[in-house]
Amino acid sequence: MTGPAIRSDGLTKRYGDEVAVDDLSLSIPRGSVYGFLGPNGAGKTTTMRLLCSLTEPTAGTAEVAGVPTTDRRRLVDRIGYLPADPPVFDELTGWEQLRHVARLQGLSDGDADARIEELLDRFDLLGDADRRISSYSTGMTKKVGVVGAMLHDPEVVLLDEPTSGLDPRAARTVRDTVADLAAGDTTVFLSTHILPVVDELADTVGVIDDGRLVAEGAPDELKATARSGGSDLEAAFMEVTADDDAPLPDA
Repeated sequence: MTGPAIRSDGLTKRYGDEVAVDDLSLSIPRGSVYGFLGPNGAGKTTTMRLLCSLTEPTAGTAEVAGVPTTDRRRLVDRIGYLPADPPVFDELTGWEQLRHVARLQGLSDGDADARIEELLDRFDLLGDADRRISSYSTGMTKKVGVVGAMLHDPEVVLLDEPTSGLDPRAARTVRDTVADLAAGDTTVFLSTHILPVVDELADTVGVIDDGRLVAEGAPDELKATARSGGSDLEAAFMEVTADDDAPLPDA
């Protein structure tokens, strides 16, 4: 793949009079981690659904892994997507769920089983792989979703709140996995409310508010714009997403 891993030009999504994503243009290099931040309702999930071709844009275009998002058949082979609430079949075991995902992704059972075992072991789920997902905790279900998103070694992985509901050890595993993916030339588009995760992992941070990209840059660049003097990503985030009519906090 040449060119940006993710590129959008004027990407817009409206629902009636409501603008969920407004004229969003991105250019995200291959093998990088892009931290996507924003308040609740800012347009983060809608953006991810647009990039995954799960939602059609009202205007604008996008390419992911070199494939236009209008070509969903080709796109799904090249990307992995973890929504905030992973879609799973509660009546299946963890192993059966992942075998099902692997077949949808075109993997042979032999190749899939080796990969599933490797990832289940990494996420400390191998001992629970034969239990029904209905008996899993929220964190265990999230881990199954994370494994499913990366099972086929996609070129681009989009993760929506991947550490939500996880205990500290599992959250650390997810962070290490994201770093390993990027080191292996996979591009990671990461949306989370946990700012230290973004500060630790992201090469570039984009902040969306009311559907518009209001800030973008390396974490240190954004921190340097904050009145706190360059050490606090939270302060920078709060300032760029502040209500225009509300006073900013004092330095």
